[in-house]
Amino acid sequence: MTELPEVLFATRNQHKVEEVRIILKDLPLNMLTALDFPEIPDVEETGETFVENALLKARTLYNITGKLTMADDSGLEVDALDGAPGIYSARYAGPGHRHDLNNTKLLDALAGVPIEQRTAGFRSVVAIVGDGAEHVVEGVIRGHITEQLYGGGGFGYDPIFVPDGHEITFAEMSSKEKNRISHRALAFRQARDVLQDLIG
Repeated sequence: MTELPEVLFATRNQHKVEEVRIILKDLPLNMLTALDFPEIPDVEETGETFVENALLKARTLYNITGKLTMADDSGLEVDALDGAPGIYSARYAGPGHRHDLNNTKLLDALAGVPIEQRTAGFRSVVAIVGDGAEHVVEGVIRGHITEQLYGGGGFGYDPIFVPDGHEITFAEMSSKEKNRISHRALAFRQARDVLQDLIG
């Protein structure tokens, strides 16, 4: 029996892993994650853009493991806040990646801003690094920020983001519906095509 090619997803975020497994489910590969390599420390995101951070993580884990590696960096860019929290989305309210504190800080920052000025975009950049290969793809979905939290699904800023053309937040959608339209889905569908070419 032929072994499936291995691809390493450079994350320990279980929510991301579950989303990406669904998006890549029909691709003949064995997806490993950083959770499979507990001896490797987290890569510090010192880049100034999503692209720099995604490449930093993918290159680092590829250089350590020698495995075809993909990494994403994603976040929320709010127009009224000049693109913040941007690359600092996960740690907007400080270290610890507390989704509830991040959401509270963002809603506080937008207090009094009318709904028509609460426009935002979710951006996801995926870098794929392998033997002599580097690829970067990007997915963006536009929408607006609500004035309070809605829904119990998803993670991160999902309870306060309504994508354009919809009346409910990501957190109110089924995972199937979110995975059809999300920024991460848009980026990883492109990544899927890159991986398919690389693994043949």
